Amino acid sequence: MTRNKDGLGVDIDALLPQTQCRACGYPNCGAYANAVASGTADINQCPPGGDETAAALADLLGVQVKPLDPRYGAARPPAVAIIDEVRCIGCTLCIEACPVDAIVGAAKLMHTILANACTGCELCLPPCPVDCITMQVIKPLNRVEQRAMATRARLRFDRREARRQSKPIREPAVARTDAFGSAVNKELVQRAMERARERLAQHKPANEQNAAASDTSPKEPRA
Repeated sequence: MTRNKDGLGVDIDALLPQTQCRACGYPNCGAYANAVASGTADINQCPPGGDETAAALADLLGVQVKPLDPRYGAARPPAVAIIDEVRCIGCTLCIEACPVDAIVGAAKLMHTILANACTGCELCLPPCPVDCITMQVIKPLNRVEQRAMATRARLRFDRREARRQSKPIREPAVARTDAFGSAVNKELVQRAMERARERLAQHKPANEQNAAASDTSPKEPRA
């Protein structure tokens, strides 16, 4: 992140959960921290951090404690993304969207989540064309675990940003290429979605298939 002259932005950033979710209205935690330091953002705009983070920022800045501003969302428990590997079509759009490189996979191949790296930012949900990603709540972390996770997330985010600067990755909302620089062909995506539906049909519960096979009721004769 860009450091303020007095280092206040860095101190504020150190108290944020580093989910990089953009719920605060800024592109990343560092940008929000600098905005708080400069007085252009308030201390209570971080839903993942909730009231606890707002209180910590108030203590750091010597200002009045404020509850989380509901305009930026409600406080939410820690969660990780889960990919339904049967439904995944390998489009790579979620890989582009993940701010901490917590999703691994290759074009047209199954993707998976690195659970210990996922920050629960939910940025992978909107670009998925087959809605195969869901969020799973995990047990609350203690203070030490929270700071350790935040440190890892910041490191992964910084590494990704450094890579993006050397080889820019377009935002998924306006992307015309996938995460590997290949042109996104809508027809190919459509065919991949059709294949995903076929795979889903093949994975129907056995009792549904057995019920269909055992249906020997007489059929009405055609007119």
